[in-house]
Amino acid sequence: MVTSLFMRWASQLQIQTQRPAYLRIADFIAEGISTGELPSRYRLPPLRELAETLGLNYTTVTRGYAEARRRGLIDSRPGLGSFIRSKASASATLPATSYEMTMNAPVEPASAVIEEALRNGAINLFAQADMLSMLRYQDFGGSAEDKAAAMTWMGRKLRIKNESEVLVCPGIHSALVGIMTLLKRKSGIVCVSSLVYPGIKAIASHLGVKLRAVIHDDMGPDPLALEGLCRTGEITALYINPTLHNPTTLTIPETRRRELAEVCRRYNISVIEDDAYAALSDLPIPTFAELIPELTWYITGMSKCFGPGLRIAFLKGPDRQATQLLSSVLRALTVMSSPLTNALARQWINDGTAERVLNAIKQEAKVRQEMASTYLAGYTYRADPGGYHLWLSLPKLVNSNSSDVAAKLRERGISAVSAVAFCTDNKPVEALRLCLGGAQTRQQCEESLKILAEMLEDPIHFSGMAI
Repeated sequence: MVTSLFMRWASQLQIQTQRPAYLRIADFIAEGISTGELPSRYRLPPLRELAETLGLNYTTVTRGYAEARRRGLIDSRPGLGSFIRSKASASATLPATSYEMTMNAPVEPASAVIEEALRNGAINLFAQADMLSMLRYQDFGGSAEDKAAAMTWMGRKLRIKNESEVLVCPGIHSALVGIMTLLKRKSGIVCVSSLVYPGIKAIASHLGVKLRAVIHDDMGPDPLALEGLCRTGEITALYINPTLHNPTTLTIPETRRRELAEVCRRYNISVIEDDAYAALSDLPIPTFAELIPELTWYITGMSKCFGPGLRIAFLKGPDRQATQLLSSVLRALTVMSSPLTNALARQWINDGTAERVLNAIKQEAKVRQEMASTYLAGYTYRADPGGYHLWLSLPKLVNSNSSDVAAKLRERGISAVSAVAFCTDNKPVEALRLCLGGAQTRQQCEESLKILAEMLEDPIHFSGMAI
């Protein structure tokens, strides 16, 4: 039976907005749960019935239900239908995600124009491409066309003349596994900052590669401390995340980069330059791959500044021989990157869609950073206007450690990670990395920031937690 609730949805859909209809369906369901109009275990109308009521096509309503499932609002059972989850409540309307909330995901621009551009690019690709060729084995590292697109994307920060030094890989993480596998053969130690991307810690642990923390200050790793470690003769490489550092948001200034590069040149130390967030920054700062190209593995990609589902990385090696050696290692580990993913990335880069998406993400990130500056006024934190994460120092009034606070915040739908996850020197600070991209919409982000500010203001929210 068609109820007044669904008729109201149909009327609301007549109001023009840039937000896609399938997302609005999920929003309507969340709102209905919040108001009590959709109680637990309520059976939603069948897809075709609701499509007819709302004046939408079947596919759009199907995507709407899928989005509601992704947010944790409904359950669906073949042959039985879709039901409001029994544990759904007002809190369920907060952004439930299909990825672990500890992941630093980019903000999603709420623009029907952007989504349409993505769709059109994909349609154009598959309408024109030889589909069978994309289902065959490919040479590792991407085709000449893939590498050309990679060089275009990397061209924001690094000019590359020789495509033989370039590899297209199935994600930055995979590329790091390959490089660390090569370094293991040298049996040396990899220097890292005292706060570092947790993925590199996991890779090193898995491969048995030793990490050594180098102290850092407000400009990045300390050059004198790095040189002191290099003098021991045990250091093989320096891993560095120089732009919008995860977790501290720091972009290492040019003077510090040159000082670190000089130390590495003096002691013949390889540099693993993980520039995952490079495209989000407009600062004209030279990369390590420009300062010491003969020693640097430069890696960037599209997942951290486009979307985590686009698992593709672009890599430049120190020289052709080193790049070919890494290609052999990665071929053994991953066989090849997906030709379908490569083709999509190439299409979006070449037709300008990737640039439009990137600009929209940066604009949305700036709006959310401004929100954060309002709600976190009075608290100590670091942020970059082009980024989508914050590094928040916990106030002394919060008499709990950062791990417990992070867990408590995640219960409330706030993407928070304790400093412990990033620590490499066993001296964790009491701080959190907060992701503004965990919330799908600007409204959800603002609600999360309100909750965060309220909890920080009144430490009773953290009472009873381990100290």
